Amino acid sequence: MAIQRRALVLNQNYEPLNVCSVRRAFVLVLHGKADVLTEGDEPLVGAQDSLYVTPSVIRLRHFVRRPHPRPRLTRREVFQRDQERCQYCGRRGGDLTLDHVLPKHRGGPHVWENLVTACRECNHRKGGRTPQEARMELLKAPSRPSTHPAVLFAPYLERYREWAQFVLGWGKSPVPLAIDGADAAS
Repeated sequence: MAIQRRALVLNQNYEPLNVCSVRRAFVLVLHGKADVLTEGDEPLVGAQDSLYVTPSVIRLRHFVRRPHPRPRLTRREVFQRDQERCQYCGRRGGDLTLDHVLPKHRGGPHVWENLVTACRECNHRKGGRTPQEARMELLKAPSRPSTHPAVLFAPYLERYREWAQFVLGWGKSPVPLAIDGADAAS
């Protein structure tokens, strides 16, 4: 059913802003606030079986100013960044915790660059020491996740392939993304 689809919303300068329901996108187009750039496969069925275009990508007619998105520093986001894998032993899932690389009691800040995912055993083994003092090595240095549109909207690109030209074409993609085994940047 077309109403369950999502639509990509672009700013007036074609910058990807967000993803909304097809219903919301249709209302924006109907009220003259947006234009349809790409249509979905299935039409929307209205009253008396009238058919309407299903918007897949819409562009706002007026520029929307917004601050550059910043990833929220939450437990779930740190786990997602680390792919729910202990950054010391590599174990996935299970009973995961957050670990401050430089412990808080030694002045370690609560920032992206100082937080990693750890299993309970590794977190207990490390204790209030640094990884070097505990003779434990990090699999990957912690960093702030990217907020580039190619990264933010990547989960949608497999289902909505028509979005790729708008998402991957915005600025320079920081990571190579592949769709169907082919390089999406080309």
